[in-house]
Amino acid sequence: MTVISLVKNPEALSLTLVAEFDASVERVWQIWEDPRQLERWWGPPTWPATFEKHDFVPGGKANYYMTGPEGEKARGWWRFTDIKAPHQLEFDDGFADENGNPTGDLGTTHATVTLEAVGDRTRMTILSTFEAEEQLEQMLAMGMEEGLKGAVGQVDAILAESSVS
Repeated sequence: MTVISLVKNPEALSLTLVAEFDASVERVWQIWEDPRQLERWWGPPTWPATFEKHDFVPGGKANYYMTGPEGEKARGWWRFTDIKAPHQLEFDDGFADENGNPTGDLGTTHATVTLEAVGDRTRMTILSTFEAEEQLEQMLAMGMEEGLKGAVGQVDAILAESSVS
């Protein structure tokens, strides 16, 4: 199993996912850096993502939408706040309108992704922090926990393919 743990901490307003992969840190970094690989796993298996914009530099933005089973679309945005290839990535995350503009619905979440070598494997930690406990509870009620596990569970199949340069 790829996902090792998913821990909710209401006092710290955080949700932490830890997963390990049979791949190098550099190879796992590619699934964040390359929007074509990212859209193959970001989002639950029944809600695949499409990245319309992916300006992967500090201060850059990403716009994406996930398409549901009935064809409905849920849009989101990211703003990259820090990138230290290939070990750390930070970004703000929120819901967007159909033009990719932040809606402010459910506030902003900040994500810190850390990749570290553990033997010949890579441990990926995604720390999501929230503005308030109500926001955390609303996101969990929307299925964030299951969605994140399902999304990360798709990474092994991508890593099993040859690396993209």
